[in-house]
Amino acid sequence: MGFLKNYSHVLWLLGGIIAGSILGLALGKSVTVLKPIGDIFLNLLFTTIIPLVFFAIANAIAQVDAGKKLGGILGVMSVVFLCTLLIAAFLTIVCVWLFPIHQQVVLTHAEGDISNPGNIGEQLTKLLTVDEFYALLSRKNMLPFIIFSVITGFAAMRSGEACAGFRQFLHSGNEVMKQVLHVIMKAAPIGLGAYFAYQVGTLGPELFGTYAHSLGIYYGFGTVYFLVGFSFYAFIAGGFNGVKRFWKNNIVPSLTAVGTGSSIATIPANLEAVPRMGVPNDIANVVVPLGATLHKDGSSISSIIKMAVVFGMYGKAFDNPQTILMALGVTVIASIVEGGIPNGGYVGELLVMSVYGFPQEALPALMIIGTLVDPLATILNATGDNVAAMLTTRFLRGSLQPAQRE
Repeated sequence: MGFLKNYSHVLWLLGGIIAGSILGLALGKSVTVLKPIGDIFLNLLFTTIIPLVFFAIANAIAQVDAGKKLGGILGVMSVVFLCTLLIAAFLTIVCVWLFPIHQQVVLTHAEGDISNPGNIGEQLTKLLTVDEFYALLSRKNMLPFIIFSVITGFAAMRSGEACAGFRQFLHSGNEVMKQVLHVIMKAAPIGLGAYFAYQVGTLGPELFGTYAHSLGIYYGFGTVYFLVGFSFYAFIAGGFNGVKRFWKNNIVPSLTAVGTGSSIATIPANLEAVPRMGVPNDIANVVVPLGATLHKDGSSISSIIKMAVVFGMYGKAFDNPQTILMALGVTVIASIVEGGIPNGGYVGELLVMSVYGFPQEALPALMIIGTLVDPLATILNATGDNVAAMLTTRFLRGSLQPAQRE
């Protein structure tokens, strides 16, 4: 019953998608009458994302104790997080090259600027900044808005007691926007179901091939990364003994992650497991909680898969160096942003659309893939923090400490 409760939102969403697929197959092109229902849901989601991102990011930074110095641990931890995210993303790109997602499905006739014209300097300027404040409030400029939210959070943190009221405003706004999104997502099975019915009815069954291909890549590569990649990291941290310690004590966190469907809910199990893996308490108490928000290997892998799918749907190549470098950067940012926001995967998907200029019709495809890969992604996100804590210990202290409570 606990499993059904924790994954009820996924099951309802899958139910809506399946029902929509059946309607699309049965009614064909006449199912276009349902498209406005999907459009209404997407528009509600679009209008919620901007205030949600602002309050979530600014509040998280503003509440940090500016006087708390954790320099060494935070520095090494950040490098470990960044490296593992990039390794996961790059290996996924290689996997996509080996098993290309090449099914072209034209989702819209609207022109989307997904060719990234201009030189690298112009692209970076457009990617990171806008020239007017009001432009920040558009979902098409997600990254500049995230940067603005981060700066606002730091400013609120540094302002001390003079800014106590503003910090409380950020906290209250964050709680309100969580509830707003929660209410809107109640309509997701109907909204996405209607949109999926429209896509299946107008595009035909070939749409399923694209999704099946992408899911096969994710679950195949994700399983290999979980078993081989995490074993490799554990070996770097402590040799063969480190590998043995990791897998002996990673069973309960893995089951907790898949049972709860939440990286946050897995924190207690991780904090109990990592001392047995040889991680000191001072490192564990920093890396594990922060990792639940900032370090998501599963999200890194899914981000690349989503980009490859939409590029394939629009018949665009996902293999030139400029696109790959942009994809790696977007993946890191999306993986970090997703952790601090409820249903944060949708924010990452909007970021992908913003950076590459995909039209609105691309969002349902990204959301559906994100939903279907959620179980394995949660395991990778949650238990990846344990091996990251082992690596942080190795680089800070030279070796793992004697295992506790073995």
